[in-house]
Amino acid sequence: MSRSSSKKITSLTKAAAVIVALGSEQASAVYKNLSEDEVETLTIEVAKLDRLSPDEMQDIVDDFYGLCTTQKVISEGGVLYARNVLEKAFGTQQATSYMDRVAKSMQTRSFEFIRKANYKNLMMMIQNEHPQTIAFVLSYASADQSSKIISELPKKLQIDVIRRIATLESVSPEIVSIVETALEKRFSAVVSVDMTEIGGINFVADIMNHVNRTTEKFVFDELSKSNPTLSEEIRKLMFVFEDILNLDDTTIQIVLRNVETQDLAVAIKGSSEEIKQMLLNNISSRARENILSDIEFLRNVRMKDVERAQQKIVDSIRILEESGEITISRGTEDAIIE
Repeated sequence: MSRSSSKKITSLTKAAAVIVALGSEQASAVYKNLSEDEVETLTIEVAKLDRLSPDEMQDIVDDFYGLCTTQKVISEGGVLYARNVLEKAFGTQQATSYMDRVAKSMQTRSFEFIRKANYKNLMMMIQNEHPQTIAFVLSYASADQSSKIISELPKKLQIDVIRRIATLESVSPEIVSIVETALEKRFSAVVSVDMTEIGGINFVADIMNHVNRTTEKFVFDELSKSNPTLSEEIRKLMFVFEDILNLDDTTIQIVLRNVETQDLAVAIKGSSEEIKQMLLNNISSRARENILSDIEFLRNVRMKDVERAQQKIVDSIRILEESGEITISRGTEDAIIE
């Protein structure tokens, strides 16, 4: 910095200085985009800013302005245009510094175009690829896209792809480049990539939270046979219908208030005796009589209908958890009501 002292000023301190320079109104808008931990850390640093001199503050703000300008001209005019503009504005050395810093911050995960694609088009493009390639591409897709595609893959291929996604970690730029080249004729864009963590068990759990009950049941049944450890690790990160047995009575009662009577009857019709009793024990006597009467008259219920009703109950549980009305402890612990 041209006017500052030789002491080292951290990036956190610079961020705090920018927050102060923005003023309270604009700073509050920035805070809305930060996590609680980031807000806390940044606020503490703001409180310590009295150690910066006016010249140091000005240099930080000037640097921030330069980076914002750099990002804008790169986005709007391209790299060559941006470099030309920045060299005229800041000189060659400073322009190069800004370009390097902003280019690095603007790098995004590869295959952005995949996440913008219709899943059916994506399905047609990759369904005949090697399972490893499908797993790789789906690791860059959204969980919603991946869940729909996996649901439509052949049963044997579903398990293979799920297993491969779960064991993906980091992929080198060279491998990404090879896959991109192979797919470029079917996609309209090719983007750069750096070493990125993809796939993994968390991602698989997210996918499984989006697939239908039929696919979910099949995947876990098959995975439990071939890789029970992996199956259990995925299960711990999500909620499935059988996990109702791990909920306490109060939680069950909250859930059942959000379930249609007909759905509950059909879901119970295809449930184990243990789940059936747990659900029936958490409704009123009159409601229980009505449900049992409905179940008695249910004939030739398709498994697809049972699984759909059970999935509605699971969806209700997930919605309640997301809204904060209930808290589900993963594993074998009981749910906690807040």
